[in-house]
Amino acid sequence: MVSDAGLETSRRFLATWLIGGLVAGVSLVAITAVWPEYSPVNIAGKIKKKKKKPVRVYMDGCFDMMHYGHCNALRQARALGDQLIVGVVSDAEITANKGPPVTPLHERMLMVSAVKWVDEVIPDAPYAITEEFMRKLFDEYNIDYIIHGDDPCILPDGTDAYALAKKAGRYKQIKRTEGVSSTDIVGRMLLCVRERTSSESPSHASLQRQFSHGHNQKRDDGGSGSGTRVSHFLPTSRRIVQFSNGKAAGPNARIVYIDGAFDLFHAGHVEILRLARGLGDFLLVGIHTDQTVTANRGVHRPIMNLHERSLSVLACRYVDEVIIGAPWEISKDMITTFNISLVVHGTVAEDDDFEKHDRDPYEVPKSMEIFKLLESPLDITTSTIIKRIVSNHEAYQKRNERKGESERRYYESKSYVSGD
Repeated sequence: MVSDAGLETSRRFLATWLIGGLVAGVSLVAITAVWPEYSPVNIAGKIKKKKKKPVRVYMDGCFDMMHYGHCNALRQARALGDQLIVGVVSDAEITANKGPPVTPLHERMLMVSAVKWVDEVIPDAPYAITEEFMRKLFDEYNIDYIIHGDDPCILPDGTDAYALAKKAGRYKQIKRTEGVSSTDIVGRMLLCVRERTSSESPSHASLQRQFSHGHNQKRDDGGSGSGTRVSHFLPTSRRIVQFSNGKAAGPNARIVYIDGAFDLFHAGHVEILRLARGLGDFLLVGIHTDQTVTANRGVHRPIMNLHERSLSVLACRYVDEVIIGAPWEISKDMITTFNISLVVHGTVAEDDDFEKHDRDPYEVPKSMEIFKLLESPLDITTSTIIKRIVSNHEAYQKRNERKGESERRYYESKSYVSGD
């Protein structure tokens, strides 16, 4: 049995403990009332916030003739941090290091800004990262790491453009996206130009079909000695999932639909998609098949095949979902199936004479009074881009020959690199 003295000691200890706890509690309440910033909740919140400092990563590039390969590089870079800041190289720097760009800086800025994995964009970035610019990235932009693909970026003097970042221990590498490059796309158009001048025979296989079905995977000189490498894109379900939002429209969402080829995805496409998205809650984009594009625009179109075009559109921040292989004509059943509230079309488009066709593809939505013609912000089409190449095709030919040699060296020494 416990003695009376032991019980008394226990009671005194318990009383002291309770009174001490009460005083401490009252004191804490009083302190919090006078200095709320010292409350346990605020202190814990500050500690938590301090731990959650975002990792900011930087990636630069020319982003000329921007394509899904660029977008995939940006997606991979964003996965290495919390915020992705992208430097877009100036026109002058591109001309000095690679030859004239196809798309000017303001168009390239629009394209990069529209990629859904990009948080900030820096214009007129240098082609090579100098000591001064690297310090600016670290000190002013709070960059933690500089990112680039596994393909080497060699300056005209033979040095590595990212040598300083590597030396500073602030460099990370991602996997290059196979099957496409700006050099490859320009090469496709140059080959089309050569094919037109060399043969107009109906039996002559169109380059579009070769690109779409994976022919000419090897280097193709086309009789000109250009050494243009025609790549072959191998689409996978994983890549489509990576580019998709994975979100369905809500039951009461206002769904806007716009369709087209979206070939050589450019700033004109981006701006009309931005306008279309602003008219509703969910933007559904229909992408026409290669066969539909060829039937309406000629045997040399599209330059990019259906899967390539789909990925470029999916990477755009204004797009919620795409129909891969959308029909040319919009039916009542399609409108019902996708719960479409509004169908739109731009005033500047390759098919701006669609009403002259035997059957207007927008006849049904017009009859339902859910069709709207949008004033296109930019007067740019796929033909505009092709004309830029054709009008200065000698300069681009020389540029491709130089770049083609470095691509050849890359593929000859290529080894497996993990990543996606």
